[in-house]
Amino acid sequence: MIRFSHGVATSVGRVRRVNEDSFLAISPLYAVADGMGGHGSGDVASRLAVEALVRCVGLRPLFVEAVLAALEEANRVIIDRNEVNRMGTTVTGLAGLEASIGGDHLMVFNVGDSRVYRLAADHVEQLTVDHSEVQELVFAGVLTPEQARVHPRRNIVTRALGSASVLLPEHLLLPATGGDRFLICSDGLHGELPDEVILSLLAIANPQHAAEALVAAANDAGGHDNVTAVVVDIESAAPAPAFSPATDAADETPTPRDQQFGDRRRPGERRRPGRPTAPGRPDGLGGTAGDAAGPPADVGLAGLGLIGPDRT
Repeated sequence: MIRFSHGVATSVGRVRRVNEDSFLAISPLYAVADGMGGHGSGDVASRLAVEALVRCVGLRPLFVEAVLAALEEANRVIIDRNEVNRMGTTVTGLAGLEASIGGDHLMVFNVGDSRVYRLAADHVEQLTVDHSEVQELVFAGVLTPEQARVHPRRNIVTRALGSASVLLPEHLLLPATGGDRFLICSDGLHGELPDEVILSLLAIANPQHAAEALVAAANDAGGHDNVTAVVVDIESAAPAPAFSPATDAADETPTPRDQQFGDRRRPGERRRPGRPTAPGRPDGLGGTAGDAAGPPADVGLAGLGLIGPDRT
């Protein structure tokens, strides 16, 4: 069995007036959706994506097809809801898949340019591939990753929920390893912070403190966009029981989830811009639509006691 712990922080930022990010943080499923289309559109699209995914949370066992089907459902619902203003959303996340054969795995999935990182010793590893114009130019050798970070079209995504009837999500499967840490974030975080800053803050021991520090740093770096960070720790992942032909022959038929192991894509390159708010509703769902209380004061890194006086 995979055991998780997590921390979450989200922010409207220092430029935008509405937070169009939504998140899901209920074991064994974690996700961030970055809405597009303006108030009344982007925030609705990201919320619809999270609502579709949350219906997977109670599945035991959770399997790959269920997550992909939820993304397809969200895409259809968003397209059906498109009215005067077109709306869409990125979505990326991490799902725990428990298997009786082959060991427990993690599913990393994404559509758009929100990202999943893994903390690996002294560096951060980007596990998702951005679906963006600048990423395609990086693949083509036209831009370097450094040039892509400041390119004027760096915010143009090539895939999103709500943009086409045929959805093309990507996913990969990883062994679940106790002690691993993952960061799920919108581009408002990775567009403001270089990898070395993400690394130093992601290494903070407490996952809630790490999430808050990452969002505060993105705000202090400019906060040009909404920003959300979900930090997920794998506390333990029990090994699968040994297979015994004499006793387990009747159980050889794999579940649909088991049949998916081995379908994985290689990670690619990187990329856009937020004030930290409360980590969201206590039920693990986050989004600004319908949140009457609004965000708390922007504390920045100074308010977290990590640097000197906060910049304005």
